[in-house]
Amino acid sequence: MKIKYTMKKLSLIIPVLMILIATLSCQEAVKMPVPGAHQTDVYKPVLEGKTIAVVANQTSMAGDIHLVDNLVRNGIDVRAIFAPEHGFRDLADAGAIIEDGRDAATGIPLISLYGSQRKPSSENLRGIDIVVFDIQDVGARFYTYISTLHYVMEACAENGVRCMVMDRPNPNGYYFDGNIADTAYRSFVGMHPVPIVHGMTIGEYARMINGEGWLSGGIKCDLSVIKCKNYTHATLYELPIRPSPNLPNQTSIYLYPSICFFEGTNISLGRGTPYPFQVFGSPNLPDRGFSFTPESVPGAMNPPLLGVKCYGTDLRNAIADGLVPSPKVDLGWVISAWNDYPDKDQFFTRYFDVLASGPLLREQIQKGMSAEEIRETWKEGLEAFGRTRAKYLLYD
Repeated sequence: MKIKYTMKKLSLIIPVLMILIATLSCQEAVKMPVPGAHQTDVYKPVLEGKTIAVVANQTSMAGDIHLVDNLVRNGIDVRAIFAPEHGFRDLADAGAIIEDGRDAATGIPLISLYGSQRKPSSENLRGIDIVVFDIQDVGARFYTYISTLHYVMEACAENGVRCMVMDRPNPNGYYFDGNIADTAYRSFVGMHPVPIVHGMTIGEYARMINGEGWLSGGIKCDLSVIKCKNYTHATLYELPIRPSPNLPNQTSIYLYPSICFFEGTNISLGRGTPYPFQVFGSPNLPDRGFSFTPESVPGAMNPPLLGVKCYGTDLRNAIADGLVPSPKVDLGWVISAWNDYPDKDQFFTRYFDVLASGPLLREQIQKGMSAEEIRETWKEGLEAFGRTRAKYLLYD
């Protein structure tokens, strides 16, 4: 009787245990990615006893505390903070000059890398042992944080300073696509021979800058990367903090690589509305039932077509509609707007060729090439980039 009773109890308990095991397995499978900055126990021993400078902004969080505050709390000697485009703790407009000063929270000197200089000077790095770089990227060639990374690495290499990159997941890291930048047209929004979407984390990208000899004179930076945990390039990572003023949500981040080219046209991308980079329009496009009027707002003071009613396309439901995430750059929206625009001579601005890293893409659109025809011209360059990219990946 006792044996029968025990077996009966086991028959009831075993299914429950199986459910618990399955639940724990599912939780293990969906572990959230852990950025490098969250792993204090990994980098603290390396930074202790060293003098540190930090390149950071509002995305540089170590859990629920800013990286700089976390370092100071842990007794790390932070001597300087370098601020990229949009500033350090607060978000400034795109293109706004960032001034030097002091961090109000810590009193640490704040040095702008988006004002009179884009690269730390030898004076800025005097007495610094390690520069820690921790900024959230969105994976597009024209997003300026990878250019800031280049100049920081170059300054470190020239001055014998180590560079530590706190890696972060790339929300557009699941693919790479687009034309390869022509370095004859190099700019701060296109410094390296990479496609529009490079499909790499900031740490992987730093390894490629170093490994491919892209720093001045081919010099090498003493580089280390604090890797993410629980991340692969199949991970669709939703950013917890907006990376810049006009990328407020995941929809805008997914759309950004495809529709940022409108920044080089006389079409508005919704700056000055509640939904930047989720709509586009112009008073010169046909009225098909959707319109918006840009206003001057924090993060978009004096936006393009200020106060002018714009007719265009609403992409706010792009995720629900299955348009994004998509493993390719979609030129269809730019080509469609070009076809609808009545005065073709006024469609493009000079900035388009800067964003496209050369005149070829504009010329292809003007010739009437379709998106697929244009994509075909990218194929050889993308295949070569894929081989280069593979050498520097840290994640499956």
